[in-house]
This record gives sequence, C-alpha cells and structure tokens, in this order.
Amino acid sequence: MATTLAASAAGRPERVSPFSDKPVLVFWEMTRSCLLSCVHCRASAIRDPLPGELTTEEGFRLIDSVASFGDRKPTVIFTGGDPLLRTDFFEVLSYATKAGVRFAVSPAATEMLSFDTLKRIAQAGASSISLSLDGADASTHDSIRGSEGVYGRTVQAARGAVALGLNPQINTTIMQRNYQELPRIFHLIRSLGIKTWELFFLVKTGRGEGVEDLSPVAVEDVCNFLVDASFYGVTIRCVEGPFIRRVMKTRSERGRSWDHDGYLSLRTELLSAGSPTSERSSLGATGTLDGDGVIFVGYDGSIRPGGLVPVDIGNVRRDDLVKVYRENELLRKIRRREMSGPCGSCEFKDVCGGSRARSYSSFGDPLSSDPACLYASSAGT
Repeated sequence: MATTLAASAAGRPERVSPFSDKPVLVFWEMTRSCLLSCVHCRASAIRDPLPGELTTEEGFRLIDSVASFGDRKPTVIFTGGDPLLRTDFFEVLSYATKAGVRFAVSPAATEMLSFDTLKRIAQAGASSISLSLDGADASTHDSIRGSEGVYGRTVQAARGAVALGLNPQINTTIMQRNYQELPRIFHLIRSLGIKTWELFFLVKTGRGEGVEDLSPVAVEDVCNFLVDASFYGVTIRCVEGPFIRRVMKTRSERGRSWDHDGYLSLRTELLSAGSPTSERSSLGATGTLDGDGVIFVGYDGSIRPGGLVPVDIGNVRRDDLVKVYRENELLRKIRRREMSGPCGSCEFKDVCGGSRARSYSSFGDPLSSDPACLYASSAGT
C-alpha cells in the first residue's frame, strides 16, 4: 500500500498515510500480571494483577470496537504481562472468533504454556502466536528473562506451535548484551521451522531503563545484518527500528556500502550456515509506526499510540477507539510525519519516520527525533 501526498492548505505536499482510516494491529495489554521478571519489560510486569483491569464485558466491547473499523478489520494482539493469567482468556478468544476479528497471542513461556494450552489456542482460532527468544542459548536468554528454564520452554513451545500449525513467530529484543548472538538466534529459529522473526530495538522504558542500549553505529551494523538475513526465506519485521527501511532503500539503490567491523562479523557468522536462499528480501519497503498503523490499549483501557509510548490519548471505557485513532491530533501529526529535528527534515521520513517511542523515552516528546538512528545522531537532535 503506497503512501500518497495531498495538497496542504499552504500548497505544499502533505503526506497521507495508508493507515489513516484504520490500524493494521490493535494491541490489548490484557493484564500486567506475569510470572517472569524480564530485565527489559516495558510494563514492569508483576505477579499480581493491578486493579482496574478491563472486565470481560469491557473486553468484549473493545473487540466490538475493533470490528467496527469495517472491512479488513485490524488484527488484535492479545498481550500482557502474560495474557494466560486472565481467567477469561479463552472466553475472550472465543468472542473474537465469533465477532470475525482476527487475533494473535503473545504469552510468556512459563509452565502454563503447555502443549495442551497451545492446542486450545489453536482451536480457539488464533492466526499466530509469538514467543520471545532473546539469546542463542539458555545462559543469555534465561538471564534476560529472569528465570531458569525459560529458554527450554520457549524452544519446546516453538516446536509445538509449528506442529499445530499455529504460525509461530519469534520475537527478539535487541540490546548490548545479546546483539552479537543474532546470527546464532537466526540459525536456531530456521532450524525450528519458524517463518517469521520480529526484532524489537530496545526502548529504555519500564524496567528497560536500566538496560544498556546499542550505539547508533551498532544499530547500523544490526540493520545491515538484518537486510542480509532477509534473503534466507524468513520474514523479518522490526519494531521501534523503522530505520531498517532507510538502510534497505539505500542499499538497493546504491549497493552494499556499510563495511564496519561489527557488521562484517555478524555477516560472516550468518554466511557460515550457507548462502542466501531467495533473490528477494522479506523486509517490507514501507511499514507502520506507533500511531500509524498501530494502536495500543492498556490493561486499564487507556489508549496510546503504542505500547512503548506512555502518552494517554483516550480510554476505551469512555472514548470511541475508532474516533480516537482517526481524529487524535498527535496520531495525525505522526502520520503526516510532522516531527522536529533531523527526523522532521530527513529525506527518508516517509519510509522511516523514526521510533516515536524512543524519541519520547529520550526527549519526552513523541514528535522529536530518534537518537538510535545514525542519520539523526549525526545531524544532532
């Protein structure tokens, strides 16, 4: 779906987002309760549910709101915390199926995520399940997830999800302590038969405030590695890393020109498992941003541009989700790419736009520039 330009009141071209009418994804944080204590958890999840969670009936109304976006309804991502800790979890899934709303599930890899649970999720009609894998072995992954045995359960759940046809994807949060393991993680997920790898570029919020992030140069290393990996038959998506589209665009137009040692090391390890298997990259030339194709509903009904952008723009208990998404001025500015600093003047802002979550985390403004981007950091914020 192509981005279009319309004439502004001043006669200048104005960006019109392909996602102005409806999002692609609606994330519902069903609970902040979770049995794990991940070092980077944006929600700072705890074992007991917080007061004020949406009730079952309120959850049903939220699903009805998603259905009211019309044809080609957004997909709901049931997330948390750990959504399995909601006692009405499968009741909600059943309601979504009856409402004709496509959904996916993002559970934690605790002992609750058994093969029988996976089977029930599949039977409920889930289109996909996402499992987090932040290390190539138990040592790294379990230390990040704050509990022993999580790595083994994750791998076991991935195998089970593949066997059940649950279309599993692996999510990996990229940080200083694990980014050099990315090639080995990639080889592992390919060996498991996983067809989608979604990578989250760390945003320092929640418990993640204390986690060491990558430098802009290391981010560029990772992006170039991911472009290479996208030719191996696995769909690669990046969250809070829209600059990957700038890297892909410049490489396709100018050829590979990033020869930093960090990237070359990642590339060498990638190639150790063989040559690319596809002539086409699995990366999309365009994509979403927080508030532009994505909207987030918190455990208490709060509406935000994304899960990592703690700016309330409404609440589903009193506001129409469709109206908020289409008419909220902050979201409209994001979709028009009305950012300040380097992101606002960047030649790649239509295909990229920078992470709105990272700009908020760094500068307290979701419309400022993204300091993880090499272009933005070089230009200064």
